[in-house]
Amino acid sequence: METRYCAVAVILLLATQMASAFTDPFVGRYVLNPSLSKYPSGTCPRRMVIEIESAGDGVHYRSDATYANGVRAHSEYTADYNGKQSLVMGNHGMLLPVSLKRSNSHLVLASYTKGFQVVATSRRVVSKDGRRMTVTTLSKGRTGADVMTVGVYEKQRERQVGRGHGSDATLGLFLREVQ
Repeated sequence: METRYCAVAVILLLATQMASAFTDPFVGRYVLNPSLSKYPSGTCPRRMVIEIESAGDGVHYRSDATYANGVRAHSEYTADYNGKQSLVMGNHGMLLPVSLKRSNSHLVLASYTKGFQVVATSRRVVSKDGRRMTVTTLSKGRTGADVMTVGVYEKQRERQVGRGHGSDATLGLFLREVQ
């Protein structure tokens, strides 16, 4: 009898996770469209992939980028949409923590902190049709001047989503700079 209850609980848990994956427009694999994106001169990745999976009350985020000079950046984290900080891991260790807040079903605000100060914010918007995600990141450059990047990502078809890797990759490089 207990085994039957456990099996039902597992099935309900899996069904809930699958339902949230289908209803969360952020879940999927996105590839940067450099021609639609706006970066400071020479900083746009040659290729960038972001993969977002549903995880509890938030997401598991993975990103990979390759720049014109061959430098690669990777970042990964799991965070809830509750505004609490989560650790971000990169290809060379820990990056700045991120906190996520969901404003509505198509808008997520991400804040990156150093010490007790917010050093970068990203506004992630998924289009109504779910085919495009735009990530607008505001941060400070090396000179202290404001830097804004706008990454436009095209969502890949569901059959292409897998355990591939997918960044606010400019942010990954930025986070290493400010550490």
